[in-house]
Amino acid sequence: MKVFKHLTIIFLALVLVSCGANLEQQKKSFSITTNAKNGTISIDKTLELALKNPKNLDVSSIVYELDGKTINTKQPLSDFKLGEHNLKATINFNGETAIVNQQLTLLNDKDPKILSLEIVNVFPHDKTSFTQGLEFHKGVLYESTGQRGESKIRKIDYKTGDVIAEVAIPDNYFGEGMTVLNNTIYHLTWQAKKGFTYDAETLEKKGSFNYGKSQEGWGFANDGNKLYKSDGTSLIWTLNPDTLTEEDYIQVYSTKGKIGRLNEIEWANNKLYANIWEKNGIAIINPKNGAEEAVINCIPLTKQISNFSLNENCLNGIAYNPDTQTFFLTGKRWDKLFEVKIVEN
Repeated sequence: MKVFKHLTIIFLALVLVSCGANLEQQKKSFSITTNAKNGTISIDKTLELALKNPKNLDVSSIVYELDGKTINTKQPLSDFKLGEHNLKATINFNGETAIVNQQLTLLNDKDPKILSLEIVNVFPHDKTSFTQGLEFHKGVLYESTGQRGESKIRKIDYKTGDVIAEVAIPDNYFGEGMTVLNNTIYHLTWQAKKGFTYDAETLEKKGSFNYGKSQEGWGFANDGNKLYKSDGTSLIWTLNPDTLTEEDYIQVYSTKGKIGRLNEIEWANNKLYANIWEKNGIAIINPKNGAEEAVINCIPLTKQISNFSLNENCLNGIAYNPDTQTFFLTGKRWDKLFEVKIVEN
């Protein structure tokens, strides 16, 4: 009798294991089919979704989500941000629930315009400055520089190149981008996951803040309300200037894919302007969805810099002067600061 009970228990266990394994196989049999080619689709298209159900299971409902937002089986994409997203299907069948996740990449639908520069003026620039940030505030040019033991924040008379005031960053930090908002300088360091704030008038240090999910500190800008931070990837993060927490981000993409190594950034004309490390151009970015809308050809500037190189002494430094409605561009250890207008070819 004991043997019979033991065999019964073993049999029931095998049945349960078999049923469980079968259920998992049923759940894994589902997949999502789309009209995205190789997982990519442009935002001018309508995403078309269907469930692949090879076992012909009795499905009672399906809910599709894109980054947590419920979408239709025929979903226009024009209001979504560009970049990599998670496409999710929640499937109810035979009283069970299966979840299928799939990566979907949204691309821009228009190639970027190619723009040129018109040089208005050329001013002297300290060729020892490893420029990381550049911005106008109340008519004064502010600059942050990099390299450990050399990093500074400066107020500059841009016409003469003379330093009005400066403060050195502690030697253990590698200075990066900066921006000025509400009379406060917000300054990044490279890999220490820490930034600092300073009084814009006196350059006196006010406080510090830690990074969130962003990898590093590269470029900083603001639109008058919030801060924008690049971290050397294709991401630009938005930060609350009061709490300095990373609240959201955009992914910068073209019609072909992601635009990485975003460096110094500037806000102007309701767009973001970004240097790209080891490139001779400046990307103009839609801050709402991350689309690279245009590229400014800066080769006419780099040709005038004797020590220019794509890596060490590269183009880096964008400042828009609202008083002159012109841009001021420079680079790391450049001896020139260019005042320019951006023109269409």
